[in-house]
Amino acid sequence: MTKGQETRERIIAKAAPLFNQQGYNGASMADIMAATGLQKGGIYNHFAGKDELALEAFAYNWGLLQTRYAQALQAVGDSPTAQLFAAIEVHAGFAHNPPLVGGCPLLNTAIESDDGHPLLREQVRIAMDYWRNLLKEIIARGIAQGDFKATVDGEQAATIIISTLEGGVMLSKLYNSPDYLRTAAAHLRTYVRTNLLA
Repeated sequence: MTKGQETRERIIAKAAPLFNQQGYNGASMADIMAATGLQKGGIYNHFAGKDELALEAFAYNWGLLQTRYAQALQAVGDSPTAQLFAAIEVHAGFAHNPPLVGGCPLLNTAIESDDGHPLLREQVRIAMDYWRNLLKEIIARGIAQGDFKATVDGEQAATIIISTLEGGVMLSKLYNSPDYLRTAAAHLRTYVRTNLLA
């Protein structure tokens, strides 16, 4: 890796938490300069503008979350049931062991990129599609192996799981209490046992 590439990676790593905590509009160039120790020109030597840096920062944050998911699923082996519970625990773990500061980058970025930042919004959709498809694939394998009921709708189940977890994250952030996310995760464990398991 060249020195320029190292500097670019360092800028992304320092800017990513700012964007996740403060949002695209809230994270000013002054904040980014303070975090990186670089002047605006030094940052723009590596990025065409704030938009490009924000996209790279989201990709960095999403990569951290993907890594957490991959490690959790690998740790429990090939059982669809164990993997589905592990996926729930990854998000439940945000309450005490977040993979990055500021909470879930999908939730944070989706809310802010709703209208004003179409490229960022598209990246969030791609990330959300990955998460939804991951859950649907686990559920489909579970149905095929007889772990889950044949009548389970994977799309519906994935929507319920993601919506419940992200709602728990939002409430826990809003009220500065992990209890809401823990409650959401506990509900989902019961939901899986009651509605999905064969």
